Amino acid sequence: MATGPAFARTWLEQAEADLRAAGLSASGSAYEWACFQAQQAGEKALKAYLYARGFTSIISHSLRRLLRECETLDASFRDLADAGRLLDQHYIATRYPNGLDAELAPTHYYEQGDAEACLRSARSILDHVKPFFAS
Repeated sequence: MATGPAFARTWLEQAEADLRAAGLSASGSAYEWACFQAQQAGEKALKAYLYARGFTSIISHSLRRLLRECETLDASFRDLADAGRLLDQHYIATRYPNGLDAELAPTHYYEQGDAEACLRSARSILDHVKPFFAS
């Protein structure tokens, strides 16, 4: 598996692309996809940080777990706990009809406010991670 700064940067680039896609999904009323893409943006940004710090194998999709790993390297990641917790709730439920309400597909369950909250949370994570890649 590839490692190192260039590899970590590709994860950050994809996180940024996922966040842009989330914004496009939200603007097209695909709120469930906006929430999932925001979750993906946050997850990939945190993985970028960890890969840049020497991690070589990261299996978890839980932002809370990834944030705990980040906190072992920099305590400031603790400030993102609420953002991670919010985004974790949208990893599966946004994509599967039986994730929340068996009689209501995710496309009808999620609303604009959900997407906006997820976008804010993902943006806060990316904004926190990006400065570590500034040099």
